[in-house]
Amino acid sequence: MYKFFENLINPFARFSEDTPPSTLWAYLKTQYAPFRKWMVLMAFSGIIVALMETGLIFYSGRVIDLLSSNTPDSLMANHGLELAIVAVLIMTLRPALIGLNHLLLEQTLASNMQEQVRWRAHKHLLGQSSGFFQNEFAGRLTNRVMQLGEAVEDSTYMAFEGVWYALTYVLGAAIILAGVNPILALPLLGWVVLYSLYVAYMAKRVGVASEKWSDARSLVTARVVDAYSNVETIKLFADEGTEEVYVLSAMKRLRLRVQRFLRLMTELGFGLNIINGVLILGMIGPAIWLWSRGSVSVGEVAAASALTIRLNGMSGWIMWVIIRLFERAGVIREALRSVSVAHDVVDAPNAPPIDVSAAKIEYRGVTHHYGRGRGGLEHVDLTIEPGTRVGLVGRSGAGKSSLVNLLLRFRDAEEGEILIDGQNVGDVTQTSLRQSIGMVSQDSSLLHRSIRANILYGRSDADEAAMIAAAKRAEAHEFILDLEDGQGRRGYAAHVGERGVKLSGGQRQRVSIARVILKDAPILVLDEATSALDSEVEAAIQDTLFGLMEGKTVIAIAHRLSTIAQMDRIVVMDQGRVVEDGTHDELLGRGGVYASLWSRQSGGFLGEDEPIEVG
Repeated sequence: MYKFFENLINPFARFSEDTPPSTLWAYLKTQYAPFRKWMVLMAFSGIIVALMETGLIFYSGRVIDLLSSNTPDSLMANHGLELAIVAVLIMTLRPALIGLNHLLLEQTLASNMQEQVRWRAHKHLLGQSSGFFQNEFAGRLTNRVMQLGEAVEDSTYMAFEGVWYALTYVLGAAIILAGVNPILALPLLGWVVLYSLYVAYMAKRVGVASEKWSDARSLVTARVVDAYSNVETIKLFADEGTEEVYVLSAMKRLRLRVQRFLRLMTELGFGLNIINGVLILGMIGPAIWLWSRGSVSVGEVAAASALTIRLNGMSGWIMWVIIRLFERAGVIREALRSVSVAHDVVDAPNAPPIDVSAAKIEYRGVTHHYGRGRGGLEHVDLTIEPGTRVGLVGRSGAGKSSLVNLLLRFRDAEEGEILIDGQNVGDVTQTSLRQSIGMVSQDSSLLHRSIRANILYGRSDADEAAMIAAAKRAEAHEFILDLEDGQGRRGYAAHVGERGVKLSGGQRQRVSIARVILKDAPILVLDEATSALDSEVEAAIQDTLFGLMEGKTVIAIAHRLSTIAQMDRIVVMDQGRVVEDGTHDELLGRGGVYASLWSRQSGGFLGEDEPIEVG
């Protein structure tokens, strides 16, 4: 039975991947769409349950009147059947209806809504460009995604379980009291108006305070995660004091936001008690007066009193629910600052997958300044013929990484176009484009998963033999067999820790190379691919990489010029432009920029700020 209601909704079903709306209600409507028909049933069952509970209290007043007007013998003789029917309904129909209501709310709604919201938010964020993540804390994004799911589910559940139930309950109570005597319904309606005005006034203040609280909480999470992710740097520079101050300032701000929120809660409770006092006196006083005039019975006074006490108890809960709704609304609005951001790199409508056969790469008039008007690339024209191995040389900031990032469409060029086999990279799907390019970067971070999972990320359908063969070619197989993690998992099953922290830099790099070997893409990009390796391993890997280059179009970035001297061509860049292009011997023979760099470096590294003179 539970599975039936749980499976009425598939939270991970395909959905429209448009940018989520940035406004609260518009966003909620997109999340409610799969639940719409079940929400109707939730609302209907909620009405029945609330009216049934109200009617039960009223019937208790009738029981009191029956006891007052009958002897024990006459009670059962005259009303025994009625009481028996009511007892059966209480034992069968009532739990069945309440059970149905809870199955819908908890199994259908609560068990699916959170994960649907989180999955959709996470999927949208995964589609963001690299630049988006460079401008955000990973911890803050994580906090917002996780809180968003909880806030949407919690607020929806409370809207049905609290607000909808309460409205129906109050309406049912008013109808019953009006049926007994219209005078009894007037104090209740007056209290509803006063209560609603007070809740509306407080809820707005709580919503603002809650959004600020959520924002402060996200900032603390972001700074704490940032510290944990870079703990080696913090310890290396012995700067725990500065880091403590950095996080402590965010925590102090969070404390102030929490205190302001809790002040509102205290104020809310005080005002609520005053309003509830009005309800108790306003309801029970007229009921006693009407009884003294013979207009209502003792049982009806008892029923009115029971409804009043019940509403008095419910009012605090109802207000808490409503305030919680506004608090959750603040959390949702805060999360939407990240989740509802449109992708800045998107596939063209009906974009086809790229078809790479020869793997010819062309840059035509490419300009990209990262929106700053300077830096990056400036009118670059560059053609890389199929199967050609090209080395990129230039000091930091010359534009080498920009060329690669634009080729991979981590960003879109501001001007010009990039073609692979005549196909503009902006006109094909990003997934197919990146599947056609294998890259080993200087930052060889790994996923916090097993060695096997990290290597198979290159080609998920590869078998064990192919994976091991790739690891052997990358000179990684031997050290992998000796690995064991904290859970006792060994070899390829061992987990590598966050960003591969449990492995040395050279080990991470070799696993990354194995992943690219397994991928076997027609275009290969090497960005300081051997920089983390010792000389002996580097020599072995260089042979592997040169073997891997066979039949591929290769772009290799290196500061150590000796690693690219054997390339078919070497392109020298400075200030976003191509300043020299030729083979190693040709460039040395010209006695220009490359020759000057080669003589200065003597096989070492190209300096970070070493000026390049062109002319």
